[in-house]
Amino acid sequence: MIPRETIEKIYAAAKIEEVVSDYVTLRKRGANLIGLCPFHNEKTGSFTVSPSKGIYKCFGCGASGHAVGFIMEIEQCSYVDALKQLGKKYHIEIEERELTVEEQQRQDNRESMFVVNEFANKWFQEQLWDTPEGQAIGLKYFRERGLRDDIIRKYQLGYSPEKGNPLAKALQAKGFKEEFITNDVDTKIGVGVVGKSEDGRLYDRFRDRVIFPIFTVSGKPVAFAGRILKKKDNVGKYVNSPDSIIYSKTNELYGLFQAKQAISRTDRCYLVEGQMDVISMHQSGIENVVASGGTALTKPQIRLIQRFTSNITVLYDGDAAGIHAALRGIDMFLEEGFKVKVVLLPDGEDPDSYAQNHDSAEFIQYIEDHQTDFIRFKSALLSKDAGDDPQKRATLIKDITASIAIIPDIITRQVYIKDCAERLHIGEKVLTNEVINLRRKKAEERAKNKEREEQEQAQTVEPTANSPQDGQTAQRSNSVAGKQRSGLEANYYNLMQLVIRYGERPIEVEGSIYTIGEVIVYTLENDGIQPPQPVYQTMIDEFKQHFRDEGFKAETFFKFHPDPNVSALAIDMIAEKYRFVKPEHEAQLGELVTQLLYEIKLTVINSQIAELEEQLKQAQEQGNWDRQMDLLAQQPQLLSTRNEICKILGNRVINI
Repeated sequence: MIPRETIEKIYAAAKIEEVVSDYVTLRKRGANLIGLCPFHNEKTGSFTVSPSKGIYKCFGCGASGHAVGFIMEIEQCSYVDALKQLGKKYHIEIEERELTVEEQQRQDNRESMFVVNEFANKWFQEQLWDTPEGQAIGLKYFRERGLRDDIIRKYQLGYSPEKGNPLAKALQAKGFKEEFITNDVDTKIGVGVVGKSEDGRLYDRFRDRVIFPIFTVSGKPVAFAGRILKKKDNVGKYVNSPDSIIYSKTNELYGLFQAKQAISRTDRCYLVEGQMDVISMHQSGIENVVASGGTALTKPQIRLIQRFTSNITVLYDGDAAGIHAALRGIDMFLEEGFKVKVVLLPDGEDPDSYAQNHDSAEFIQYIEDHQTDFIRFKSALLSKDAGDDPQKRATLIKDITASIAIIPDIITRQVYIKDCAERLHIGEKVLTNEVINLRRKKAEERAKNKEREEQEQAQTVEPTANSPQDGQTAQRSNSVAGKQRSGLEANYYNLMQLVIRYGERPIEVEGSIYTIGEVIVYTLENDGIQPPQPVYQTMIDEFKQHFRDEGFKAETFFKFHPDPNVSALAIDMIAEKYRFVKPEHEAQLGELVTQLLYEIKLTVINSQIAELEEQLKQAQEQGNWDRQMDLLAQQPQLLSTRNEICKILGNRVINI
């Protein structure tokens, strides 16, 4: 058995576009990549790769899957062999063995901690919107900062009350173990939303603060930042979640979950410093923006951005601190092959204040007018400091040459060498030799420290759900993924798509709270509506079995399901989410579920009426009077039921 931790590393490292491009020539089309499908003959490319979703989909033959599934399909190999191939590609050592008790416990701990954060995140939002204190203090603060309510909800901002430690009490009342709600600095077990004093008393870590949740790329709340609103002596402005086995501040970027699609679409990312910078720019219409969270930029953060674009524009304040802060991190971007631009805002402005006072068109125009590449920015800044001092100029040239030397692409390096030579009035050959020497030294240093660097380079890992460990190979022959659907199957597909996309989301039904998945699955069963294909029954059975598991997320569970037919169908549903449920309709999911359930009931009733009419016709042709009377007796009830459903649907229609 391959350890779960190793599988997670492979899934995190394996970029779908890199894996597919080993077999298919891909070209950019909007946020996606497109090429000729390797699984069927075609002259016009219909094979689409989505880097942001981590999946491929052919709209010709219906093939779809993730990186591991692609290798299984293209190589016709087992799941384990596909993992081994990707492990080799990404230099991840695979050792097959049984999980130890400690490893299983660590996996269970991770899942429990994510569940605690989910609860805390919802609780903070409830305090903000549904309590007098939250509305008077937290909501008032956000609105005074110029944020609209829809943006506050989009970033799931919250509030933690000042007195009484109510979150600690709520978590304990819910039955969460103390070890998961607190944090042990040695073992890194626990998310730390609750602190523990020396006398053993539990207290709310974020009390009397507004809350900024931090999400993984897949949208799980992994940590929180709390900002104090009242100035207090010896109290920091921000309190952050402690490092744990699921969170390290060096591995996350604030706002990436909300920005990733815009980054892919525009093929550019704006990098700022703080949470309010991100939110204000997003509200102004610039959505492809993330923040380092006030900490020094790290390589894992840069590689997160690289999953969506290789174009970065760094925005910083126009004061002296901002100018020099803009220099930090540029070399790391260059080393990873990014095209780097720098924008300094007017003195006294930051991205938050500038976004509040300008619309997106004005902001973008300012960026276009003032952005500059790193060589021009760095040489202008350092030349001003160096003046005519020969030693300072020599230091300046070495500094800029060091940045050029780490650029991986030789053509880009040569272009910058030429530009630098002209700007600094120095021989191009001198700079070229210096770059060669620096790259040689760097290579030697990297070789000596390779093992140490690999240990230090933490990776952002998103947990995967059940994965096959047997010799199973990919199959498409019996799959219902990618096919045209109508009638009952179309209705069933739409409902199961809601289970996949929103299965864990709570909705109210007759005064009680259920998840969307529960409502759909149990309504279909209670009404006796049979799945049109076995794969749907598998989904229903698996959902019923696992939806109460801690940390269960239907999208992840079914996307990586061991049955390739289930996985392919789930990926179809993920790929088509905006063609079915538009973002503006997500607030109406409860009504949409009800509507679709009535629509599938109507389809079944119409089918029963059509079948009855066919039987009645046969009875008439056969002259079977008794049979005709029995069938006619059934007809009024079916017609009455159909009329009732039609009336209900007439009042509930949501245009999707």
